[in-house]
Order: sequence, then structure tokens, then C-alpha cells
Amino acid sequence: MDIIIYISLAGITIVLVYGIMLYNSLVDIKHSVSQAWSNIDILLKQRHDELPKLVETCKQYMGFEQETLKQVIAARSQVASARETGNIGALGSAENMLRVGLGNLFAVAEDYPDLKASEKFQHLQARISGLENSIADRREYYNEAVRINNVRIEQFPDVIVANWFKFKPRDLLEFSDVDRQDVNIGKLFG
Repeated sequence: MDIIIYISLAGITIVLVYGIMLYNSLVDIKHSVSQAWSNIDILLKQRHDELPKLVETCKQYMGFEQETLKQVIAARSQVASARETGNIGALGSAENMLRVGLGNLFAVAEDYPDLKASEKFQHLQARISGLENSIADRREYYNEAVRINNVRIEQFPDVIVANWFKFKPRDLLEFSDVDRQDVNIGKLFG
């Protein structure tokens, strides 16, 4: 009879330790997703802070197309709103608008040699382009962390612990099909 009690206690202990290990692993993954989002958020904030400087620099040059500047400002506002609310879907759409707006802004700048030659404009253009590249890299890391999270909370036996402790799936940060298409250079310079 004592042996059955010891075997039962050992079995319960093994299941309990395994459950704790699963829980801790899921918590680690959840925090990896949060950290990946935080890294993107920091870069979005930095870019958000740089865009008004770029717009002001462009406004200083006579005849610079106001519609292009308005497009960038509107997209910046949408990105900020989506970022602050954590709305990943809206952020993807707003990011697409901002990328198109920045592409148009940099393309139109080609028509203004004084602007293009401006050291401040060149610095801001390089800074924003660098931030764009960093955001793309961090987006890839974020999406991988989300994928791991979403797979783990659906796999057995993790799904039991995930459901019990209400671990939720997260949304991927995706951009629209327009962002994935080749850029029509003729349209930008036309």
C-alpha cells in the first residue's frame, strides 16, 4: 500500500513540475512578444519625432508640393494613433500609407535641387531611411515571436496550460499587398 502512495505522489509531482515548466515557458514567450513590440514601438516613436523636422525642412523651400506633405502628416497621425492603442491591424495599414507618402516625398524632393542639397534634409532622409530599415528588421523579429507564441498556445499539452491561464494569440504585424508590390518608379517621378 505504501508503494502505491509513493508512486502516486511521484506521478503528481512530475505532472506538477511539468505544468510549472510549461507555464514558465509560455510566460517567457509572452514576454518575448511584448519585448519585440516594445522594440518596434521605440523605433516608431523615433520616426514619429523625426517626421515633423523633415516636413518643416521641406516647407522652407518655395513651391514644395503641399499635398505630399499633408499625406505624410496624415499618415504619421494614423501610425501614432494605431501605435498608442496597440492596434496591429491598423498599424499595418497606416505604415503602408506612411511608406507611400515618404516615397512620394523623397521622389518629389528630386525636383528641388536646393532641398536635395540641404545638409539637414540629407541627414533627416538618412535618419528616417535607417529607422525604416530597423523597423522592417524588428517587424520580422516581432512576427517570429508572435508565431512562436501562437503555435505554442495551440500545441498539446501547452494548450491546456494556455487555456487555464488565459494566454491569448497575438496578431502579426503585416502590411497590405500594395506594400509588397514593386514600386512604379515612373509614377513617382512622373
